Amino acid sequence: MNLLIDESVDKQISDLLKIEGHNVIYIAESSPGISDDLVFEKAIKHNAILITADKDFGELVFRLKKISTGILLIRLSGVPSSEKARIISDILKQYSKDLHNSFSVIDSNSIRIRRVINS
Repeated sequence: MNLLIDESVDKQISDLLKIEGHNVIYIAESSPGISDDLVFEKAIKHNAILITADKDFGELVFRLKKISTGILLIRLSGVPSSEKARIISDILKQYSKDLHNSFSVIDSNSIRIRRVINS
């Protein structure tokens, strides 16, 4: 799976997903400090699901109606990085087909997947 991981996400998550064989671009390594718009464009260019902890991407999709290849918003505050990495890995395995073209939110108790259809 093609994944673009925002710099708001722990490196441990990026490292585990690379080990598991995903095609990962980690913004903190490749393009630190770029704007959310450029991160968004990079995800589209690489046909990647964007993994982020930054709620601003919801505004780009829902308010500004930008077309997305898929966004996975992590809301796991207080959870250790190693546990976050395991949770994200499990979510990708279980919901891989549902995450494309969706805005998904992971919190401590659930995953919410909202299909995004923008014209």
